[in-house]
Amino acid sequence: MTEPLATGATIGILGGGQLGRMLSVAAARLGFRTHIYEPAARPPAADVAHAVTTAPYEDEAALRAFASAVDVITYEFENIPTAALDLLEAHRPIRPGRRALAVSQDRIAEKDFLTGLGLSTAPYAGVDSAQDLEAAIARIGTPAILKTTRLGYDGKGQARLRAPADAAAALAAMQGAPAVLEGFVDFSHEVSVIAARGPGGEVAAYDPGENVHRDGILHTTTVPARLSPAQRSDAVLIAARILNALDYVGVLGVELFVTAQGLLVNEIAPRVHNSGHWTQNGCAVDQFEQHIRAVAGWPLGDGKRHSNVVMTNLIGEEIEQVPGLARESMCALHLYGKAEARPGRKMGHVNRVNGPARG
Repeated sequence: MTEPLATGATIGILGGGQLGRMLSVAAARLGFRTHIYEPAARPPAADVAHAVTTAPYEDEAALRAFASAVDVITYEFENIPTAALDLLEAHRPIRPGRRALAVSQDRIAEKDFLTGLGLSTAPYAGVDSAQDLEAAIARIGTPAILKTTRLGYDGKGQARLRAPADAAAALAAMQGAPAVLEGFVDFSHEVSVIAARGPGGEVAAYDPGENVHRDGILHTTTVPARLSPAQRSDAVLIAARILNALDYVGVLGVELFVTAQGLLVNEIAPRVHNSGHWTQNGCAVDQFEQHIRAVAGWPLGDGKRHSNVVMTNLIGEEIEQVPGLARESMCALHLYGKAEARPGRKMGHVNRVNGPARG
């Protein structure tokens, strides 16, 4: 295990969106500096970081300069080009490690990894052609969802098949990209666990949150979630098993379906996660500080929840609700500083504290 970073060290963050912004704020609270690497100009994280490199991931000189200016590198999103990671890793440690990225960047690799651990997922099959899709439908059935294996998020890169007759349209929607067919799961609700692992192998998990999506985008996360004590324990143990199998360092999000047969893993995210934003007002150490602690080699914070919270995303023009929200009691606003509100764009979130946690 390497020595913990001293205050004043610089943490490099790949990606300058709202997650990078909130990671930078958390790092500053602990006395660290942050350096953002982001191809787009004027990203949200630029307002609160100590330094920003604006360059594409193909710019080797910019990548080398960035690596030389930081002490450790982390990231706020998964889909970073492999060549850029190869170059950066030759100069500085990347946390979480490359295996977590490789698993999460490809939906088939992810499901193969999860099922290899003995965890349950939706039935799935790879699809590269019309013949593959026909065979997958014959085995899995419909309704089902066809998804690109890479790059999809917030409902993008997906097509629903209600019947086998929908196959051609769904395949066309993939635009030639490799895909995976996932069978329908009869679940009562979705929950997610945010958990962290430090370089020494210690694990800390937050209470599972209950998620509601709208138009494919997370709308609310509520804690506590509707789970039995046994289900709550199982959810945390699933997250810990994944963290240890990946020799992971940092915060991980694990989405789970609650079914009559038990908990099924929907997907994992090797980073801080939208469904963990409630921790900012429900815990002494939130997910962003926890991630910084982990990648810096510091002791993990206690993930215990002190309050019940409902997190609500502010999407697109919902940002116009801010003046009214600012008048609400026990309502914490977290805005991302994005200049333009567009349909489907996350502009901020609000955490409503609904009394103390009990038990």
